[in-house]
Amino acid sequence: MKKSDKTLHLGAFLYAVGHHAGGWRYPDNEISSLLDLEYYKKVAGIAEKGKFDLIFFADRLAIPDRFGNNFNNSIRYFASFRLDPVALITALSAVTSRIGLVATASTSYNEPFAVARAYATIDHLSKGRAAWNVVTSTNDGEARNFGRDAHFDHATRYERAQEFIEVVTKLWDSWEDGALVINREEGVYGNPEKVRYVNHKGEFFQVKGPLNVPRAPQGRPVLVQAGSSERGRDFAARWAEVIFTAQPALEGAREFYKDINGRLAKFNREPGSVKIMPGVMPIIGETEAEAKRKEELLRELVHPLAGLSLLSDSMNQDLSQFDLDKPLPELDTMRGNQSRQKIVAQLAKEEGLTLAQLGKRFGASRSHRVLVGTPAQIADNFEEWLEKEACDGFNIMCPYLPGGLNEFVELVVPELQRRGIFRKEYTGVTLRDHFGLERPNPVV
Repeated sequence: MKKSDKTLHLGAFLYAVGHHAGGWRYPDNEISSLLDLEYYKKVAGIAEKGKFDLIFFADRLAIPDRFGNNFNNSIRYFASFRLDPVALITALSAVTSRIGLVATASTSYNEPFAVARAYATIDHLSKGRAAWNVVTSTNDGEARNFGRDAHFDHATRYERAQEFIEVVTKLWDSWEDGALVINREEGVYGNPEKVRYVNHKGEFFQVKGPLNVPRAPQGRPVLVQAGSSERGRDFAARWAEVIFTAQPALEGAREFYKDINGRLAKFNREPGSVKIMPGVMPIIGETEAEAKRKEELLRELVHPLAGLSLLSDSMNQDLSQFDLDKPLPELDTMRGNQSRQKIVAQLAKEEGLTLAQLGKRFGASRSHRVLVGTPAQIADNFEEWLEKEACDGFNIMCPYLPGGLNEFVELVVPELQRRGIFRKEYTGVTLRDHFGLERPNPVV
């Protein structure tokens, strides 16, 4: 029985033919369709059929090449390319009607005006379903594609991100509601009193404005953030409306949930005003034994160097210099993903994994939680995390696509609906409606 009035939010975190590094070799996928809009239309349609809040595309501005300082393993062992996620959600806005559309754009290697304009445009085209996943990027490979020899240090990344998002929100607020008059008889198209310059001059950016796109249907597109370091948590508490996070264990997730909600007051925000969605990889079977067989097959399909290539890229560290048959050595704090590095180091230490074993494990989970079981077992687990205040919902990271998402929609979603912890129909139109988020007024 449902113990409270809480309900889950669900996101479909979409990556190639699945998040599992063995997923592209699994029988139930469409590996040859990754450059075809029809594939993404199909997957988005499955998620919308399941009444998901959103679909989400992450980004990396380089092919992973930190392992061995080349891209050989990345190209050889998994689908390492990424289409532009902003272009993808723009295209999908035309073939979906209710589901939220989330794409990543880096504050390290973009300009505020371009980002503000792109997401405001998508919000108009989708009638209020756009969201920006704010990231600071993680590695030197990305830096070298944008005129730098090395990536920004951790502190500078967040200082730049702070100013970046300030400028973007100023630009979104540079138009008030009702600025478009469109009066043919009087010959008045717009009201200039409801449009303003931003005149921003800061350490990193100088932007006059105003934006050349009117105010978005949602007021502002929804802001999503995924950093879990100390600096990242403060940044999220200040700006985020939705947080994506890697939380492999219940107690760690509860601590994160409590910590984020505890930080909101210093930014004059109410507890519960941020929706927290840990990633989870469900491997589903009609029986527990069937689910475990799927997990074992997927694990066998992962090449260790595939996982290590992904891990090197995330940590911004060339792991090829270490013995694959020995444990992960102690590493200095780096310019990569600090929270992910902490999770990986703890896992390797607790389980005594060699570097090769760690590569297979990382390739199988990306440091997120893997949940293996029947639809009822998965629903039990989701309900427990919801009731114990470990989350507001989950980012579903299917191990293989489109089959894994279709299984979740056909088998798990009805079980969640039966328990009264997930919607049966959309009740709103915009992404803010789905999350119960207020439409912000422009800051004058």
